[in-house]
Amino acid sequence: MAGSTGPFLLWAQDVATLLILRVRRTVLQTAVLLCVLLLLLWVSIFLYGSFYYSYMPTVSYVSPVHYQFRTDCNLPGPELCSFPVANVSFLKNSRDRVLMYGQPYRISVELELPESPVNQNLGMFMVVISCYTKGGRVISSSARAAMLHYRSSLLQILDTVTFAGLFLSGFSEQKQTVEVELFSDYMEDSYSPTIGAVIEIQTKRIHIYGAQLRIHAHFTGLRYLLYNFPVTSAILGVTSNFVFLSVLVLFSYLQWIWGTVWPRDSLSVQVSGQEGSGTQPREDVRRRVVIPKAGAEEAEEVPPTQPEDVGAAEGTELSEAAAEMQAKKSNVGELDSGSETSLETEFETVDNSSLLTEANFPVPSQESDPSNLLSSEGKAPSPGTEIRQRSVCSSS
Repeated sequence: MAGSTGPFLLWAQDVATLLILRVRRTVLQTAVLLCVLLLLLWVSIFLYGSFYYSYMPTVSYVSPVHYQFRTDCNLPGPELCSFPVANVSFLKNSRDRVLMYGQPYRISVELELPESPVNQNLGMFMVVISCYTKGGRVISSSARAAMLHYRSSLLQILDTVTFAGLFLSGFSEQKQTVEVELFSDYMEDSYSPTIGAVIEIQTKRIHIYGAQLRIHAHFTGLRYLLYNFPVTSAILGVTSNFVFLSVLVLFSYLQWIWGTVWPRDSLSVQVSGQEGSGTQPREDVRRRVVIPKAGAEEAEEVPPTQPEDVGAAEGTELSEAAAEMQAKKSNVGELDSGSETSLETEFETVDNSSLLTEANFPVPSQESDPSNLLSSEGKAPSPGTEIRQRSVCSSS
């Protein structure tokens, strides 16, 4: 019983080890995948935020308007010595421009006017704005008329009685807010950027609680969608960035996998081999095998072979050549005058592969010994001497 349970326990242990390795591998792959997805998500959010910050201009800009006027005229009554004038800067933090090139803006002034008898009897008055660039040069100006809203005496009495508690507690005041639109479609000039404006109220009989300059961007096209549908635009932008980055990462991973399975070295070697074979001359390869003869030498010719068949059919060709030469040994004497011609025709064009086969034939020792060469000059080869000839490539 114990002997039969031993292999089963070993098998169970192997299976458990394999399962643990697979689970660990799966958990590791899942963790890496989640990390990559989170990284891509954060990068997508960062890219969309950077695009939104650089593409979208300042939506609304509000600046207080502080009017100034002269007081040295000593005129009696409520009249002022000069028109109220204010200088407003269009630079945030004294360096960042509020207006963006090519973006239309709506510029208006809000005036808080008390319902005093002076303002009620004032009637219409003019509000003038003059935009200037560096150096104080005026590049644009506009003038608009305004007045306090009319309210009858009965309506004023009813309003005072109804909101008397709020008026007495200070939570409400008897005043009106008059908004004067100065520019409905103001465009910034890229060559002469606006850095400020001078606002003037052309009346000397006016009471003002306060004033504000409002600049609101009028969006069209893509900016309109980004401003009026921020959530939808953010979802679409982040999703598109995430998909684009995921495709890039996937292609990079597949390129890495394919580069591991099919390395580039083998591919380059194959291409270079094909290019080299294309440049070789397409000629028949002829081999010459010299067999020593009794009284004469004869160079037998082997049938032409293609360069690619030299290595594979080398043994077969040599055996066939040897058989033919043995059959022709009886006809050696017939080649007295034709031997010189055969020796001359042996120097034909050969392929690079035939040059390689030259290594199979040993080089005679006479080539390395100059004395033997000198001694052998002018002597005819003996019948038992073996003549070996090297194949040479001709330029033709």
